[in-house]
Order: sequence, then C-alpha cells, then structure tokens
Amino acid sequence: MTASSPLDVVQRPALDAAAIRVQFPILRTCVHGQPLVYLDNAASAQKPDRVVDAVADYYLRQHANIHRGAYQLSITATRLHEEARACVARFINAAEPAECIFTRGTTESINLVAASWGKANLRPGDEIILSELEHHSNIVPWQMAAQASEARIRVIPIDDAGELRLDVYRQLLSPRTRLVAVTQVSNALGTVNPVQEIISAAHAAGALVLIDGAQWVAHGRTDVQALDADFYAFSGHKLYGPTGIGVLYGKRRLLEAMPPYQGGGDMIERVTFAHTTYAELPNKFEAGTPHIAGAVGLAAAIDWLCAAGLEAAATHEALLLRHATQRLSAIPGIEIKGTARNKAGVLSWVVTDPPMGTLDIGVALDFKGICIRTGHHCCQPLMDRLGLASTARASFGVYNTIAEVDCLAAELAAIIDAGRGQRVSVGAVPAPAAGRPTGAPEILYPGAEAESPAAAAELIREVFELLPDWSMRYQHLMGLGARLPVMPETLKTPANFVSGCQSLVHLDARVRSDSTDILEFLADSDAAIVRGLIALLQQLFSGQSATTILAFNAQAFFGQIGLDEHLSLGRRNGLAAMVQRLRQLASRVVGQRGVRDLEAASPAAVHCSHT
Repeated sequence: MTASSPLDVVQRPALDAAAIRVQFPILRTCVHGQPLVYLDNAASAQKPDRVVDAVADYYLRQHANIHRGAYQLSITATRLHEEARACVARFINAAEPAECIFTRGTTESINLVAASWGKANLRPGDEIILSELEHHSNIVPWQMAAQASEARIRVIPIDDAGELRLDVYRQLLSPRTRLVAVTQVSNALGTVNPVQEIISAAHAAGALVLIDGAQWVAHGRTDVQALDADFYAFSGHKLYGPTGIGVLYGKRRLLEAMPPYQGGGDMIERVTFAHTTYAELPNKFEAGTPHIAGAVGLAAAIDWLCAAGLEAAATHEALLLRHATQRLSAIPGIEIKGTARNKAGVLSWVVTDPPMGTLDIGVALDFKGICIRTGHHCCQPLMDRLGLASTARASFGVYNTIAEVDCLAAELAAIIDAGRGQRVSVGAVPAPAAGRPTGAPEILYPGAEAESPAAAAELIREVFELLPDWSMRYQHLMGLGARLPVMPETLKTPANFVSGCQSLVHLDARVRSDSTDILEFLADSDAAIVRGLIALLQQLFSGQSATTILAFNAQAFFGQIGLDEHLSLGRRNGLAAMVQRLRQLASRVVGQRGVRDLEAASPAAVHCSHT
C-alpha cells in the first residue's frame, strides 16, 4: 500500500459492533413483526448513514453533468467524480487512477473485458480457463467471447471440500491459454482461492488473468499490484456502497490496446462521419453520462469501511463464520456445503432429514425476520458438480452479531423439528387397475374442480379473502402442497422438467382419454411452497378445456390474490413458467383440433377454408 492509501488509517484492536450497527437504520426495522436479521450480504450489503448522506448531498447540492460544463456546479461534480476514482485506486493500490474504469458492477466489468479484449485478442483454438466455482457473470461472457472467436473454454475442477484442484489447473495451462478468469471468493461456498498462485502460474504460461473480486473487497485488503492481476473487477453494492456502480481495474498497457466497449459521448477525442478517434483512459471506456452519485457513494463507502477497520472487520466476520459453522453443524439433518480450509463469511447448507427444499427454508426464516439467500446463487455448474439444485446460504457483514447467528440456528432447528413432526405419507399412488401389471399402477390425474377456470378462480379468491394476512395464506398454500397428489418418478423426465422455477419442477399433461380438448396434468416440486402453487394451478386448469385455459388471464388473477406482492421474483417467474407450459400445451391441442375439424370437413369446405 502507498502512504496515501485510506487503508493506512489506524486500526482499532477490535470491531465495535454496537457502534457499527447504529449507523445502519435499516437494521432497526422489523419484518413480519420480527426484528430484522440480515444475513444476505454476499448478494448485497446494507448502506451506512455516511454513504446515504453522501449520495443525497450530491443530488441535493452538487449535481451537474461532468467534464463538459464551464460553470461551478459542473466543475464541482467533475472533481467529486475524479476524487472517487482516486479513492478507488488507493483502495486497491492501482498504479494510477486512470487504470480504474467505472462500470455498473462486476458483471459489466467482466463483459467489458470479454467483449473488448476478447474481440481484439481471441483466435480460433485459443483457450480460456475458468473454474467450477464461478458465478454466471464469469462464465457466460466468456462463452459468448469463445463462440464469437472459436476459442475453447477449459474448467478447473474442485474437490469435495470446494477447493480448486490446482494440480489440474497447472495441467490445463498451455501455450494455447490466453486468459484465466477466476473468482477470489466463491459467492456460493465462501472458498477463498489462492489467486496469487493462480496468477503466477498463468503468467509463467504466457496468459493473462482476470480476478472477480466481488466477494473479496469488503472482507480483506486488495492490492492489485502485489497480486500482479491483469484485470480485477468488483461491485460497489457488496462494499456497503450504492447499487449500479462498480470498477474494472486493468493494467494501462492492456486497456490502451483494447478497443472501446461502447460508443457515445465523453469517450471520443474527435468525431466525423468518416472517422472517430477515441479519448484517453479512463474516458475511452466510459461512454455517456456516468453514475456520478454512485461513484461519490462508492468513495464514501470505501472511506467508511477503512475508518471502521478492514482487518478488524475481517476478524469479526471470521468469528461469525466459525460460530455459525459450529452451531449449524450441530443441528441434526443439516449438511454444510463447502468446507474449504480457507473461507470468507459464507455458509451454505441443505436439510436432508427431513428432506426440505431450500426455498421453504428461506420462506420460513423470512417469517421470523431472518434474511438468507436460497437457490443456485447464479452458480448452476457448481450446483451440478455438488449434485444439488440449490442451497440455503447465510453470508455475514461487518454489522452482524453472534446473537443473530444464534437466532438463525435456533429458528432453523425449530423449522426442522416442525418438519419432522409434520412428515406424513400423502397422495399415495392408487392400487393397480384390473388387468394392469403389478408395479405399473394407474396414474390418476386431477379432474375439474369447477365448470371453468374463471369459476375455479372465484372459489380460490373467496378462500384467500377469508385469510387476513400473508402468513395465513402461506400456511394455506403449504397445506395445499402437502395434499398434492404424488407424481410418479417415472414422469419426472427431462421432457417434463420446467425450467426457470429456481427449484426442481416437473409437469406432465395429457388430453383426457374421453375427450379431444380436456387437459389434465400432474406436477411436483422439491419445494413445499411451489407444491402449493401447483395445487392452485390444478384447481384452475386440470380438467378444463384447452380453449378456456387459453382464455383465462392467470397473471391478473395471481395479482388479485396477492401472490405478485408476496412471492419473490424468482417464484413469480417459476409460476409464470408453469402457466406458460400449460398454455403451450393448450395451444397445441387447439391447433390439432382445428386440423382434425378441417380434415373431417367436405372437400368443398376444405377448399373454401384456404381461399
């Protein structure tokens, strides 16, 4: 670190958690009548007063567009923006501020390198090395770059603890390797990767390295020069700063050789209709009006964190992680996923006894005011490696406490105990019909519960109106899910899998044997709340004609009963995906019926229908 680095602020010997917490007003709020316990910091950290005040003050007293105005407000805004860049450069120990490009976040930073550097440098046969720990934002941009250039992606595997297989990594490196892109800390498992060793080995093979530092910069010192990183990306919102602001660090010689990522104002030197020349760094990569307030807020967040004590914060979070690991490991039925020797403040788990969907765990904890993350965490290849669809994840920040960890453990234990007490055999498959071989029982599909989807919707609406709040409606959905008919395993095929649900969902539909357009369906999920939503869909649509299914506005109805308000975006998308699957099947039935009707008509009628 240089002498001017904000990290040279004198560190306190220990973190004053109480003094930290009072600077976050949101932590004094309640959720569902319960005190907020926010344990989703790997997704986004909360903001202290100092950051909020800096952004508000900029908008209230100092806002103007930068770089182009001769008046004082513009000069002031420009100064604040560039002071923020200098603050970032000191924070990560860049050689100069011009090496720090402001972006919308880690995702855009990686996309910038993949599109700009990749377009200029990747050729057929070149190789890009990623790892099984990567977030989708450090996979998909490289897939796109590889597809455009006919390059090839190689993947560093992990062991069962969640650590990179560095022996395999060294074998993957070759003269064809052009770039290695790895995360410094896994957002899903908390594994801290030995990035300095990774960079050194890549450079020895003649390759460049991009480090995804999104999950690291708030939890430990970052020195891009000591690492010798070629590119380094991070986001402000995980660093107690605003959303929509991030940084791409790149060595000057690399950035200067790269073409612009976007065209527009402020990234040009001179424009004519015949030719354009581009501005110097960093402007070349910052087309248009930047997120000035975001940069101001990011600088405030960096100053705030450094004053609080980065090393003290890291020590505090390590203590929380150790305590949480001990408490959750002691709960029967929980399996911790990710047991690397070196971890940051992330703890992921699944519940296997009784088997519980992670979505159900997250929803149940939410009713206790506890915020965790569930799902694949934008790491589906990693989930595939672990043999899982999802995990539950708690992630810790500077303001979290031992008491909050104890609250999480206690509520989890209670949820699991309740699950054991409620475990019953439901929806058994009926006995074999006469003449059907034993072992191949008849599969019963639910019939219609009302004369039309609209009539069924009215019955559902009446029930929901009797339930005064979301807690009771949620319990009602859970009860519906518990009574959902079992879907035989033989029907849980890839063809019946419904993507986009953030849980495992299968749906099998058929046209009723005594009809030409009556649809019946079975569906199932590993999440109890999704099973409840499936039960609603069966009430609405199973046993109804394809025409009436297509005529019913399901999305509007779900809004009327409050599902849009209380389900997460992922759950709403999953519900929409199931409805879309049923509508596609209904459309196919209607189309086939039209063809049959046409074929049954007289030749003259057929001829007329085509005129």
